[in-house]
Amino acid sequence: MFGHFGEGNKEFGRGDCRHRHRRGEFGGRWEGFEHGFGAGRERFFDSGHLRLVILQLIAEKPSYGYEIIKAIEERLSGGYAPSPGVVYPTLTLLEEEGLATSSTEGNKKLYTVSEQGKEYLKANNATVKAIFGRMEQARKVFGRRRSPQIMRAMVNLGFALKMRAGRGDLSPEQVSKIAEALDAAARVIDEA
Repeated sequence: MFGHFGEGNKEFGRGDCRHRHRRGEFGGRWEGFEHGFGAGRERFFDSGHLRLVILQLIAEKPSYGYEIIKAIEERLSGGYAPSPGVVYPTLTLLEEEGLATSSTEGNKKLYTVSEQGKEYLKANNATVKAIFGRMEQARKVFGRRRSPQIMRAMVNLGFALKMRAGRGDLSPEQVSKIAEALDAAARVIDEA
């Protein structure tokens, strides 16, 4: 999906050699979104694009890192949320480049776009619009395929099963009770 801006453009990445992965419906790495729990942590944006998305979001509203993660997740109907391990270093980079500023509130940093950042967004307006347009397309696709409530419930179920299995020592009655609950849920879902 987002692979095409960066190809051959030094500002956005390393050329097309890194885009030789299998492409999903919009040309990005979306394969994992169709399968199972926890699939929302795959790479979604190409080099330079997440940087522009974050800069645009803090231009719209000064935000903390976790608010940026949630804003991106909401704009994509829960189909993807960038990891903190990508967002926070990007915020630090934006600050080091003078495109963003931060103020510390307790142990949190509130990020705001700088004047230089506003100029950078103006200079890259066409690219920003294209990225957000494609995010809107993705939001519609993700929204049709799943609801955030169902995705949250699936993750909660997977976590509960993993935690209970991790404690071990399930009695035959407990195993039966868990299997019955899962079978009942499957029937309800099938009939919905």
